[in-house]
This record gives sequence, C-alpha cells and structure tokens, in this order.
Amino acid sequence: MSEVHARARTTPRTRTEIRDSTAPLNQLATRYNISRATAAKWKGRETPEDLSHRPHKLSTTLTPAQEAIVVELRCTLLLPLDDLVAVVREFVNPRATRSGLDR
Repeated sequence: MSEVHARARTTPRTRTEIRDSTAPLNQLATRYNISRATAAKWKGRETPEDLSHRPHKLSTTLTPAQEAIVVELRCTLLLPLDDLVAVVREFVNPRATRSGLDR
C-alpha cells in the first residue's frame, strides 16, 4: 500500500467506505468533506489505491537510431552534459534538449 500524504482528504479506508457505500454521492461528499467529483471518482474505482501521476509516455525528439548514436557519443567522448547537447544539436538533431539527453 502506498503512503498517504499528510494533507490527503481521503485515506484508503475512507475510499473503501465510499466505494462500498449505497448512499448518494452528494451525501458522501458532505460526510467526508470532499467534492462530489472526488466521491464519484472513488465510487467508481476498483481499488482504494491512488493511480500513478507519471506520464504514460515520455515525449522524445530523438529516434531510436539517434538515441543509440547519442549514447555512444556520451560513452566515447565523456563530455559534460552542456557540451554533449551542443554536439547533438549540431550533428544529430537540432531539436534535442538538455533534459532529454539527461534521461
């Protein structure tokens, strides 16, 4: 079970109670001091666990072939990240970003 942060309005126990309740959403929202939308969200979930907030797919500008070239450049040249970005932008992909290469 994941950690619940200190300011969370609902706990796994509360979420389970909401899910298993037969009371209307408005009544649940009032009882637990949450919005109707939050009550509806937990009412429709199968588990009381929070879903991941990470993106499902990372957006990248490099193709897999370009990525392999960059990895090889990084291992061979041992350049600092800022210098590697300059080389990659000049010779591989002008849209490459510093954060994209640091992954």
